[in-house]
Amino acid sequence: MNKNIQKLIQVASKSSRLAIGLMSGTSLDGLDIALCEIKGNGLETTITIKEFTTIAYDTGFKLEVKAVFSKKNIDLRHLCLLNEAIGIKHAEMVNECMQQWKIKKEQIDFIASHGQTIFHSPKSRLFPEYKINGTLQIGDGDHIAVKTGIITISDFRQKHVAAGGEGAPLAVYGDYLLFSKEGEERILLNIGGISNFTYLPGNLKAAEIICSDTGPGNTLMDALIQQHFPGKHFDEHAAVARQGNINHELLTALKDDVFFKIPFPKTTGPELFNLNYLHAAKDRSGTNSLGIEDTLCTLTKFSADNIAEAINSNFRNNENVCIYTSGGGVHNPLLMQFLQAQLPGCTFFSTKHLGIDPDAKEAVLFAILANECICGSPEIFSVNGDLLPNMPAITMGKISFPG
Repeated sequence: MNKNIQKLIQVASKSSRLAIGLMSGTSLDGLDIALCEIKGNGLETTITIKEFTTIAYDTGFKLEVKAVFSKKNIDLRHLCLLNEAIGIKHAEMVNECMQQWKIKKEQIDFIASHGQTIFHSPKSRLFPEYKINGTLQIGDGDHIAVKTGIITISDFRQKHVAAGGEGAPLAVYGDYLLFSKEGEERILLNIGGISNFTYLPGNLKAAEIICSDTGPGNTLMDALIQQHFPGKHFDEHAAVARQGNINHELLTALKDDVFFKIPFPKTTGPELFNLNYLHAAKDRSGTNSLGIEDTLCTLTKFSADNIAEAINSNFRNNENVCIYTSGGGVHNPLLMQFLQAQLPGCTFFSTKHLGIDPDAKEAVLFAILANECICGSPEIFSVNGDLLPNMPAITMGKISFPG
C-alpha cells in the first residue's frame, strides 16, 4: 500500500487531529493561518484554535493577483504561473509559521487550503448561455503538500459545483457542525468582501437552515479606498466614511440590480460588485460629482442595508435571534452601527463568544471541511439528499500527498 494512503488511514482513525487551515479572501489582505486541534467529526466535532495569524501580502503580490482577479480577459501564461506561485508562497508562509510556533511537520495531520478565488460565476448572472455554475481558486495544493511535507486538502468549491451547487457560500457546512445549539435561534454572519449568513434553527432541524450571500460587504468600500488612498487597503475605523453623509439618490441606484430580486439562497462576487458597478450607479443617479466621504458613507449604508434586508426578508419576526459576526466588516464601527439600527430585535455578538476568533473563522471552517473530507460522511448533511436548496449533501476537497 502507498505510504501516503497508510498515513491518511491513520489520520482518519485518530480521535484528535492537528490541522492548519488557510484562507485568502478577495480583499487580498493576506493569508489567514489557523493551527487547530480537531476532535471527532460530524455533529460531534469540536475545535480548539491553538495559534492564529495573518501574514500580509506585499504590494507586488497583490498586483499580480489583481491582474487576473475578476477579469474576463487575462494573460493565460500569467494565470498558469500564478497558480503555481501562490501555492509556493502559501507553503512558505506555512513553513514560516510552523518554525515560529515550534511545530514540526510530523505533528501536523493535514493542511486545508482554500486557495485564491480569481473568478466566481453563478449561472444566474454572468454567462447564462453556459447554463452551468463556475468558480476558480488558484494556488496549487500539490505545491503546498510537497513544499511543507504535509498532506493537503484543497479546491473545495469544485465538488460543490459538480454536485449542483454554486460553489458558495460553503460556510453553512462548518456552521452547522460547530455552532448549532438547541433552543437558540442563531445567525452566523460573515462580512468579508461579500457578506453571507447562515441561519441555524433552535430546533436543530437541518431542513430549516438557510445560507446565502447577501451582496457586498467590504469589497466596494475597500476598492474605493484603494483607488483614492494609495497604500491604504480599507477604511480603518470608518474614519473617512464618518466624515460623509448618506446620499439617498446614489443609495437607491446601488440597490437597483436584479441580484437583489433573485430568491434566496444565491451567491455573488466582485465580478458584479466592483468599481464599475459604483460608477454605473453614479451615472444613473447623477451623483458623479459626489465626494469620497459621502460616497464611502453611502457604500457603508448600502452594505448594511443589503445584509439587514436579507435577514428581515427571511426572518420577519427576528425577536430573540442571536447574530454572531465574523470577517473584516466586524471592525467597521459605522457598518455595525447601521446594521444594528435596522435589526433592533437581534442580539449581536462576535464569534469570539463561541470560542472562534472572528478573523480566523473562515480558515477554521475550511479545516473542518478538510476534516470531513478525510473522516466524515456526506450523510451528516443529508435531508432527503440535500442539506437545503443549492447545498448538496457532499464532502469536499481534493487530497494532495507530499510525495
